[in-house]
Amino acid sequence: MSKLELKNIHQSFPSKKQTTMVLSDISLKVNDGEFVSIIGPSGSGKSTLFHIIGGLLMPTSGEVLLDGTPVTGQKGLISYMPQQPALFPWRSIEENVILAQEVAGIARDHALAAAREWLPRVGLGGYEKELPHVLSGGMQQRVSFLRALLSPKELMCLDEPFGALDALTRQEMQAWLLNIWEQNKRSILFVTHSIEEALYLSDRIYVLSNKPSTVLEELVVPFGRPRQEAIMKDVLFQELRQHIQGHLRKEVQHDQGR
Repeated sequence: MSKLELKNIHQSFPSKKQTTMVLSDISLKVNDGEFVSIIGPSGSGKSTLFHIIGGLLMPTSGEVLLDGTPVTGQKGLISYMPQQPALFPWRSIEENVILAQEVAGIARDHALAAAREWLPRVGLGGYEKELPHVLSGGMQQRVSFLRALLSPKELMCLDEPFGALDALTRQEMQAWLLNIWEQNKRSILFVTHSIEEALYLSDRIYVLSNKPSTVLEELVVPFGRPRQEAIMKDVLFQELRQHIQGHLRKEVQHDQGR
């Protein structure tokens, strides 16, 4: 069964001079326990799509379904991890981790117990009482991910969570994320600009066009799990990377030719 389904989503923003169409007939789904990525050119409306899924923005037309139930425009139904860690600087690490659980009405003692169980498992044991500023960028992203992971909401939407990290830290975080996800198999919708990241992490990839964005291709990633970094050197991995890159290059050229 699909955890998330988007049906024929259109989104336009009217202004005094003209109406700008951002999304045009986007349909996609994330099945239970599936890791799905969205990749597309800059400005193709990927974050707008997340705002629609999260109920922050009503689509011009189309429907959002969770577990088969229409939820278009409803807030508080997904777990969300933004591009930046967005940690409260005055709250300790464990208090930042329990924030989503507190908002969901889970008892503080129960939430803290879960946080203290998980922090050592994600390499943050001993930092429970520290403030966020003592952590590196990668460690802060682990806190942000753990906050999303411990939310009672089953669907996790991750919006370019590693985009601001240096290349080595980003690679480490990708391997770390896969390891944690393998243990839980939460349903994940992941936005990224990195083709390699999408291929390495995902079960399926949706490739978007320039705006007004449509789905150019739905690609099933053919590599088994658990997945190792060595897969990036595989000939098929490189062929798929070039295939997706070809899509994106055409979109950039088309945009420049307008």
